[in-house]
Amino acid sequence: MANLLEVTDDTFDEKVLKSSIPVVVDFWAEWCPPCKMIAPFLVEIAAEYEGKVLICKVNVDDNHNLAQKYGIRSIPTLLYIKQGKIEDQVVGALPKEQLAEHLIKLL
Repeated sequence: MANLLEVTDDTFDEKVLKSSIPVVVDFWAEWCPPCKMIAPFLVEIAAEYEGKVLICKVNVDDNHNLAQKYGIRSIPTLLYIKQGKIEDQVVGALPKEQLAEHLIKLL
């Protein structure tokens, strides 16, 4: 999948915080229906903004440290990160257009 990356507790700092381009981090879980609803939107956004933004996925069941560090209490939660800093956050399933609107603010 274009520009879509699974990150873990071990790879988050290197892949996300040190990224030279803005990053959208999707905190999700396999059992979460709203997470599954937005997954195709994120794939489409990753393809449309390839080279301009990186879309990353963090499975909260496998990466408890990251979920705890960023205070993830509900999923899906998307963090919009630029130059290692959280610039925006979305909690819950939103339409593709609204997810992209938050991303455009980073570019």
